[in-house]
Amino acid sequence: MNPKSLQNVPELVATAKINAKMSEDRVSDILKLMDKQNGSSAQVEELRAATVALELAAVDIFTLFEARMQHHFRRGPFSRKLKSLMLEAEQTDLAHRFHQYYLAINVLKHGKGASYRELLNAPNSFFVVKPNKDISDGSHASTGLVDVSVPGFFDGLATTILEAHHFLENR
Repeated sequence: MNPKSLQNVPELVATAKINAKMSEDRVSDILKLMDKQNGSSAQVEELRAATVALELAAVDIFTLFEARMQHHFRRGPFSRKLKSLMLEAEQTDLAHRFHQYYLAINVLKHGKGASYRELLNAPNSFFVVKPNKDISDGSHASTGLVDVSVPGFFDGLATTILEAHHFLENR
């Protein structure tokens, strides 16, 4: 089933989680193999491909969520308006988590910039943000700036999206 043809946000998230789990499992398997021996160039490339697939899944689900929920606001930046609405409703934890994932997705989409700097300076980010000097030069500029392969990244993103969806649909 093509996830972009689904209309229901919880269904979109469920499908994205299944796809992300496959990439997460592949990353884990490759890392286990590489731990026992020096990684071959094929393993390094396979790890990179699985990580990029996970990054794309994260960007896709966040983007689809924004597109499906944009109707709740007339104009302007969806994520900022949603964060403000959550804060007004005293949903500070959800607002903070949503904003952190919004920043991470921006970094995955655009690389270094204001979102990257904000994440680097955040006192307690929910995920690993790497300083630019730790990133190897490659064809995908943002790969590795936010480590999407750490356990819990995608599940946390999915949970936050579902909670934000529930918040918007029930206000």
